[in-house]
Amino acid sequence: MRLFHVSEESDIEVFNPRIPSRTDLDNTKGLVWAITEQCLPNFLTPRNCPRVTYYKTEDSSAEDVERYFSSKSCSHVLAIEHKWFEVMKNTTLYLYEFEDTNFYLQDETAGYYVSETVQVPIQKLVITNLFDELIKRNVEIRIVDNLWDLRDCIVKSTLSWSMCRMGYAQLRK
Repeated sequence: MRLFHVSEESDIEVFNPRIPSRTDLDNTKGLVWAITEQCLPNFLTPRNCPRVTYYKTEDSSAEDVERYFSSKSCSHVLAIEHKWFEVMKNTTLYLYEFEDTNFYLQDETAGYYVSETVQVPIQKLVITNLFDELIKRNVEIRIVDNLWDLRDCIVKSTLSWSMCRMGYAQLRK
């Protein structure tokens, strides 16, 4: 299994565990966060870019796949708002890869793994064209005026999903 940390920072040499800000996690333990390669497309955007992402699983209904994917060859969708298109075109991301030895699963659907120990990346990959990287990973990219309607539909679907940075999304219409 390959695990990554995605950042706009180019010079991270060591990842020290940090106390999580999420209230549903133990705030007495610092964590280093990583993401699986399968869920990596969820994070191939600028950090604060609101996005709705979803992908097919064995549990996804044929109706949901038919309704929410425009191509049978794609198994993952990333939707962003129009106003983030230029920002995304001009953002460089750094993928820090970790050995998976000291990580444990935190959230299977989201692909989150965490470690309670200091982590040193084994490799750093540079992505200068986020759209090309998503296309190489066979991700369907949607650019919409507002994410909320899509979000409301996807959370009721049988698809696996992740909604990130929705606090930065346009207001509902």
